[in-house]
Amino acid sequence: MKLKFLGTGTSQGVPVIGCHCEVCRSTDPKDNRFRSSALVSTDNGEKILIDCGPDFRTQMLNNKEDHVDAVLLTHEHNDHVIGLDDLRPLIFRSKKNMDLYSNKRVGDEVKNRFPYAFADVKYPGAPSFNLHEIEGNFKLFDTEIIPVEVMHYKISVFGFRFKNLAYITDASYISEKEKEKLKNLDYLILNCIRKEELHPAHFILSQVLELFEELQPKKMYLTHISHHLGIHAETETELPNNVHLSYDGLELEF
Repeated sequence: MKLKFLGTGTSQGVPVIGCHCEVCRSTDPKDNRFRSSALVSTDNGEKILIDCGPDFRTQMLNNKEDHVDAVLLTHEHNDHVIGLDDLRPLIFRSKKNMDLYSNKRVGDEVKNRFPYAFADVKYPGAPSFNLHEIEGNFKLFDTEIIPVEVMHYKISVFGFRFKNLAYITDASYISEKEKEKLKNLDYLILNCIRKEELHPAHFILSQVLELFEELQPKKMYLTHISHHLGIHAETETELPNNVHLSYDGLELEF
């Protein structure tokens, strides 16, 4: 299986509109970050999208990706769901509804934000979705998916484990029970918004490094990165062995 990072930035993306810091002015492509999303390819070639934010169309075009078979939604914040309408050409070409997997709260929010996708009489150009409520481990295209429930300030968010890789974004707390699902990993992908100053809804660098020592994955990749984490090339050299910054377009095989 493979996971490709379609986006590794926060809700504002990097560069941030109107910001002139050294990160936002950087000419290194690794310092340009779309909103966080990932595309998982199964051993049989199915494509599972994790989150569908406002940059989805450009992400797919830039990576020359041309299909999605199902979507996993971590939570309902706009930077993770507002691009769902851009699934339309893939839905039209496949001639079937797109399957979306989330908890019930997120599914209800999708209905509220895209009511035209669920109308009894649809506009002919509207997208069409099948909502599936996640209530525990499940199989998708013969791939077992283990949801990992974490807290993003005061709301629950799903991370997902596939085989020996786990992807978690928008987390500020992981319970001991859920940490058990994160043992014996080759890859732990975890959000890290900045180096210093605690954030109420996201991990910062010192916290993710503590989790790296506690959970001991073979490798950790940081995502959901803001311009406050610093220049990619410089920050990468400051990290411990086997802890790395992700960047848009990076692909991991697992």
